[in-house]
Amino acid sequence: MHLLREHIEKIVPLSDDEFAFVCNHFTFKKYKKHQFLIQVGEPVKYHYFVLSGLLKLVYTDDTGKEHIVSFAMEDWWESDFYAFYTGSKATMSLECLEDTEVLCFSLHDYRALCAGLQKMELFFLEKANFGFIASQRRIISSLTSNARERYEQLIKQYPSLIQRIPKSLVAAYLGVSRETLSRLY
Repeated sequence: MHLLREHIEKIVPLSDDEFAFVCNHFTFKKYKKHQFLIQVGEPVKYHYFVLSGLLKLVYTDDTGKEHIVSFAMEDWWESDFYAFYTGSKATMSLECLEDTEVLCFSLHDYRALCAGLQKMELFFLEKANFGFIASQRRIISSLTSNARERYEQLIKQYPSLIQRIPKSLVAAYLGVSRETLSRLY
């Protein structure tokens, strides 16, 4: 739980009592490599905070092609956010690339956290804003940068992540073939 507290306190300070309140709304879970936390067509019960391990969020199109939406490693949050917040079925899958430990909360717990502690409402608003900014930057990069530039941006922005991901997944994330990626380096 200390990682969660450090993470939250980058944005808002918490007293011990406040942190105890926060902890009461999280559940600890462990998953093995290749295990799914979310599968397409199923309800999305949780929003996840990664303590250890590595996840990939994948959208599979009508032709069966996988598009990697994001990766999540230690100190990152992940879910199929649309399905989680609307109560609809998952349109993406969330899979472990490594053995993974997470803290997670339900939508009910999220709402209770925000209602019971205004600091957490501010925390989640800040995290959502930064997530929105990152999504916009990725979209702009996809629209305006070539494959080499996107690859270089990924290496610069997430150097430790690149070391943990097979090249085939890096290619899928960048929207290029494995062969194209091989030519880039």
